[in-house]
Amino acid sequence: MKRRDLLKASVSAGLLQALPLPAPAREGKASFSRARPGTPQWPTAGAWQALRTQLDGRLLVPVSPFARGQRDAVRAAALDGIKNPYFIGDHPALTQTSGWQDAWTSQVSAYAVAARDAADVAAAVKFARRHNLRLVVRGGGHSYMGASNAPDSLLVWTRAMNRVTLHDAFVAQGCAPATAQPAVSIGAGAMWADAYAEVTTRGGRYVQGGGCTTVGVAGLVQGGGFGSFSKRFGTAAASLIEAEVVTADGEIRIANACTHPDLFWALKGGGGGSFGVVTRLTLRTHVLPDFFGAVSGEITAADDDAWRALVARFIDFYGERLFNEHWGEQVSLRDGRRLKLSMVFQDLTRAQAEAVWAPFFAWVRERKDYSFAAAPSVLAVPARRFWDPQLFQKYAPGIVTMDGRPQASPDHFVWSGDREQAAWFIHGYQSAWLPSRLLGKDDKAKLVDALCAAADQWWVELHFNKGIAGAPQAVLDATRDTAMNPAVLDAFALAIIAGGGDAAFPGMPAATADPARARQRAAGIRSAMDALLKAAPDAGAYVSESDYFQARWQDAYWGGNHARLAKVKQAVDPEGLFFVHHGVGSEGWSADGFTRVEPGRQPT
Repeated sequence: MKRRDLLKASVSAGLLQALPLPAPAREGKASFSRARPGTPQWPTAGAWQALRTQLDGRLLVPVSPFARGQRDAVRAAALDGIKNPYFIGDHPALTQTSGWQDAWTSQVSAYAVAARDAADVAAAVKFARRHNLRLVVRGGGHSYMGASNAPDSLLVWTRAMNRVTLHDAFVAQGCAPATAQPAVSIGAGAMWADAYAEVTTRGGRYVQGGGCTTVGVAGLVQGGGFGSFSKRFGTAAASLIEAEVVTADGEIRIANACTHPDLFWALKGGGGGSFGVVTRLTLRTHVLPDFFGAVSGEITAADDDAWRALVARFIDFYGERLFNEHWGEQVSLRDGRRLKLSMVFQDLTRAQAEAVWAPFFAWVRERKDYSFAAAPSVLAVPARRFWDPQLFQKYAPGIVTMDGRPQASPDHFVWSGDREQAAWFIHGYQSAWLPSRLLGKDDKAKLVDALCAAADQWWVELHFNKGIAGAPQAVLDATRDTAMNPAVLDAFALAIIAGGGDAAFPGMPAATADPARARQRAAGIRSAMDALLKAAPDAGAYVSESDYFQARWQDAYWGGNHARLAKVKQAVDPEGLFFVHHGVGSEGWSADGFTRVEPGRQPT
């Protein structure tokens, strides 16, 4: 894949706006090893109590419901609850993913600050810095890479910071009044279910967010952030107007295009957990189209030749009719020569959407080598009701699952198909942005061959909304002004090949993790992606959905933007207080984030 390099060979010294920086790294061994319980550096009981007093009691000692000695009733409630992503998110000792084979397992922090505001976060950051602690930040807790948990750490838990406030005319701090625009401010602990309920269902506007309702707003934006309609409204990062963020010195800062612009740019896709703790984000909102809708169905091919012809016809059809701002979401190539359609659309009526798909469905019906395992369905709803669970409960009850706990918010639902990821244990996960040239006549056959070869080994999902090629020019320009890999601008889709198993939290009774089987499946996933990459050998990967063992990760995640991100990291966090696996600056630390790596050594 040809990469656009948005940077020159070097970044001028004047590019970074001066910040009051944290103090230089401390001398001696303390600068090379973070404190753990039992070491001389670990805070005394009195120090922890002082922090608890400062926080009005909001310093917790998280305990896993599966820990040794837990009551049977607690374990039973947790075994039932881990099927509900809202239950997991509300428990400071659990994570939405329970682990990844040979990579990480969900671990409980030594202490957690149940933050209510930015001042609480600042207190936690200052304490961690003063005592040389491993700091972990968790909002939604959906990190596949395990960024929201670590043993022997201090957890900053922002779940309660979930306020959503609409603005008719928001002006970022320090910017001209003429820049006023409709926007929404969202606390770092809010999920997209909270945001859509307030902005769309009740407010009649649209905010570009994630497809999964339980994903945290802050984490999605910092990773770049795709939603079902990103081909029309862009990435979540590109919608960011302003962020309130606690930097490594424990100061609360406002970052936007006018104030601390380089930190602001880094927060727009540079990866969560690397540059500070975001406590509030303000995103632009958009006029709602009249309708949002979906197209579903499943087609089975009788033999290999018919299968290849079906894949080729769909790729043609996508390039001719769907490669535009109206269409998003995905198709998957599955075992048994099945093509599953799970597409969405915006700003079309149901009749218009049916007319778009009519030639493709006619082509399928005219040929005896194909059958519909699931009949085609086209659904359109008023856009304002797209995230209204009451609508679906009334007319299509199987589509959504509510958080059924007592006192649960009526806004809290999950798309039923997403429930399988609650507490799942990952065996393997690969992603690759596919360049738009593969839709052209010279490369299309290569793409079809690669897709069929990959699908012969594992399911292949093509997420068309997770590439920005085909979007309006304004969307492309806004995405270009983020820290994401510029390759996303020319990607027509993100290919995802992944697999996992049932929940396997440490101590969980009857956990079904099977290391040998998981490694075998991981090898199959890697082999399938290798086959697909023959069509796009230099493809980049999406930082939030990719391989824990990603090769060339700096280039894969950020391309030419990594050099600038590294300069921002050095400016705002020279001691490396903020660490996440394969995050900017993580090269200087051991894999667990506890030990500095001496110059010339590789992290282990």
